[in-house]
Amino acid sequence: MTARAEDLDRVALKARAADYHKQGYNCAQAVVCALAPELGMDADTAFRLAEGFGAGMGGMTETCGAISGAVMAAGQVMSGGMADPVTKGRTYQLSRRIARDFAEKNGSTICRELKGVGSAAGPLRSCPGCIDDAIDIAVDVLRSVS
Repeated sequence: MTARAEDLDRVALKARAADYHKQGYNCAQAVVCALAPELGMDADTAFRLAEGFGAGMGGMTETCGAISGAVMAAGQVMSGGMADPVTKGRTYQLSRRIARDFAEKNGSTICRELKGVGSAAGPLRSCPGCIDDAIDIAVDVLRSVS
């Protein structure tokens, strides 16, 4: 990671992610691209890798893309890369924590439920709100491992 986790500025990260989303980035792209510079990632590569994760993974309205973006950021920080392929366990733990914390905050991790698709009750959370929550959770998780 390039920046120290305790130096991550959640307000600036949320503003950057919101700007990306307004430009047409999907939720996964908005989250991972906002975090990319602080994690030593190339933003264009992050954008490309996250492209299929929007709208609940390729428009299937399954797992929220914002969660996927946060999980990608955790993988960037935790993975030992191809030279050390034994870091999956810790990365999986952090991924589960991200999903759990998101579900506790929003009532679901499923895009269609969050958006209220087919629900008389309406949406649980907007895409911009999900992006903000994913940034907050990613910052908390990254701070916990630094």
